[in-house]
Amino acid sequence: MSVQILIQGKLLGLDDFLTAAPISSDEVVVARSLWISLVCEVVPRALLAELELARVLLGSSGGGQFLLVLTDAVRERAEQFLRQSAAQIKAATGGHVRLVWAVTENLGDWTVVRKRLQDAMRARESAPLAQERSFAPFQPAAAEHTIFTPEFAQALRTTSAIGWSPDLPGVITTGPAKRAWPVSANLSLDGITLSRQYAHSELAKTEGEPATTAELASRATGQPAWGVLRGDVDLFGLRLRRLQSIEEHVQLSMLYKHFFAGELEVLSMGGEFFRRVNILYSGGDDFAVYGAWDALVLFAGEMQRTFHRFAEENLKEFPGAEAKTVTMAMAIAGEGQNLGQVYAQAGRDLAVAKAADKDCIYLFGRVVEWKQLADAADLKDAVTRVSEEFKAAGRQFVNELTRIYAKAQSVTESPADHERLLRRAYRFQRRYNRAAYSRREKEFQKLRTHLIGEIVGRNIRPAAGKQLRLRPAGVVAIEWARLSKEV
Repeated sequence: MSVQILIQGKLLGLDDFLTAAPISSDEVVVARSLWISLVCEVVPRALLAELELARVLLGSSGGGQFLLVLTDAVRERAEQFLRQSAAQIKAATGGHVRLVWAVTENLGDWTVVRKRLQDAMRARESAPLAQERSFAPFQPAAAEHTIFTPEFAQALRTTSAIGWSPDLPGVITTGPAKRAWPVSANLSLDGITLSRQYAHSELAKTEGEPATTAELASRATGQPAWGVLRGDVDLFGLRLRRLQSIEEHVQLSMLYKHFFAGELEVLSMGGEFFRRVNILYSGGDDFAVYGAWDALVLFAGEMQRTFHRFAEENLKEFPGAEAKTVTMAMAIAGEGQNLGQVYAQAGRDLAVAKAADKDCIYLFGRVVEWKQLADAADLKDAVTRVSEEFKAAGRQFVNELTRIYAKAQSVTESPADHERLLRRAYRFQRRYNRAAYSRREKEFQKLRTHLIGEIVGRNIRPAAGKQLRLRPAGVVAIEWARLSKEV
């Protein structure tokens, strides 16, 4: 009787590939992103089809990795197929993306098997040249990734099937191929689940073309700007390492993958986001979308709320907080920046957020907890109302608050600087009191008191020897209000 083996595959260098030059247009980044989402779905399915094995042997796939359950009798043929696929992937991406895999016998407890897979995978990742021939002729990487074009992106967005052939330069195709699988946003056992909803352009000559980043920016409320929102489940790898069987591993991996694919599709089709948000990537434990900046803030809140409900319902039997929270980051595009550059910035901001805390979001230069984001939304509404009451002085009002926060963030150990900041905050509070004193409306007085308490602080003078601490939700609310009203 043949021994059962496990093959785990993984793509490396994905972020570098998404942001690598040349990027002739934002659609090139989209083409690369969709290709990444599909290639780890197609390669293991093609392997099973070529070896004439049942589809049920595919444990999990997507999110840049896959897991197969095979017999030792086909091990050499499977590895030969993976070597050929790895060469195709390397050539298609100009050497930026590598396919690595680990093989082990399915013997013993799952925790032991998983550790053998991890050790083998770590060896492949840490020694990328271990399998290379030392004296093989040098083959320079392709100067340009010619298959990743706007036309390829649109074809991947609209195709109903994806194909594979052994001689394809890009591994996958939307045209005729030796093997093909249906593609859908809905859960499919035989096909490939892919989230690819996008806002349609109203300026393009051809119907069905995606809205450009400039169009998405024009659809924002307030300042016309666009950005990228990225999210990642906290400690997902640790949760997988604590599972007790391969069945749990496969079930949980596929559960998260289908959650992100399905929820991103549903949310982006909602009335608030339908014309303003494009899906860039949906993985096994992460996602990325881009669109109008204000829509992304609301999208982040909705995605966190939905994920929290999903985790409560599906992980209630698992102890601990691992994989039950999600951290996000939003980066707003600067002048002249393309989608790849903003995506990379959002990735750096996400790393900062995950290093600082868990279950939070990096927004407008600050890391805030989700509860603080809800507080910031309320404060933003209050700041907007007050700036409208001040009419022409609205811009000065918001700018003054912004400068106070900037000073508080930059104050070091200098007592003189700290004291000057305190005097400035006191002057602002007194000026605010005088401006509001002439307005006797009860509602406005309540609003004034609320803002002073929440933004400046009820008692702004700290204890001796301590620095001034202003609430992080305050600066988020101020920037949010400034961008939404252009005050």
